[in-house]
Amino acid sequence: MPESLSQKSCAAFSEALASRSPVPGGGGAAALIASLAAALGSMATRLTAGKKKFAAFEDDHLRIITACDHLREAFLSLIEEDAAAFEPLSRAYSMDKSSPDYTETLRAATLQAASAPLRMMENCCKLIGLLEELPEKCSRLLLSDVGCAALSAKAALECASMNVFVNTRLLPGDPDAQAMAQKAESMLQDSAPRAQAVADLVMAHLRSAK
Repeated sequence: MPESLSQKSCAAFSEALASRSPVPGGGGAAALIASLAAALGSMATRLTAGKKKFAAFEDDHLRIITACDHLREAFLSLIEEDAAAFEPLSRAYSMDKSSPDYTETLRAATLQAASAPLRMMENCCKLIGLLEELPEKCSRLLLSDVGCAALSAKAALECASMNVFVNTRLLPGDPDAQAMAQKAESMLQDSAPRAQAVADLVMAHLRSAK
C-alpha cells in the first residue's frame, strides 16, 4: 500500500509538491498549513495549562487543546481527501464530450473536488475562533506562536477558498456550485479579518516597549 501523503516526512512532502505530479497540490498545501496552525494552537495552550496565573482558564485550556488536536487530525485527513478527488476529475476531463454521461460525470467530479477545500475552510473558521481566545488565555511568552497560528490559519483559509472557486467557476449557473461558492465567500469575508485581527493584536504587543 503506498504511503499516504500526510505520513510523508516534511522533506518528502515538499519534494512531492515540487514534482510534476498533480497531487499534492494547492489544496493539500492548504490543509498542511492549517494542520500546522492547529498544532501551534495546541502547543501554546498546552504550555500554558497548569500555570497558576492562568488557573481560571483551566477548563478552557482543556477544551481548546481537545478541539485543536481534533482539527489538526482533520486537516491531515483532508490532505488525502483532496488528493483522492483529483483522479475522478481527471477521468471526467478525459471523457469523450459526446458521451451521454459526460456532463453529469464532470459536474459530480467538479463538486467533489470543491468539497474537500470547502471543509478545510469550515475547519479553519473553527480554528480561528479558538485562536481568538488565546491572547487572553495563554502565556505572554507564547503569544508569537498564537500570532503565527492566526496568520497560518488565515493563509490556509484563503488558499482553500481558491481551490473551491477554481472548481465552482466551471459550473456557472449550477445551484449546488453556486451555494458552495457563496458559502466559501461568506467564510472568507467573516473569518479572514478575524484571523488578521489576532495577528495584529499579537504584533502590537510584541512591538510595544512594554
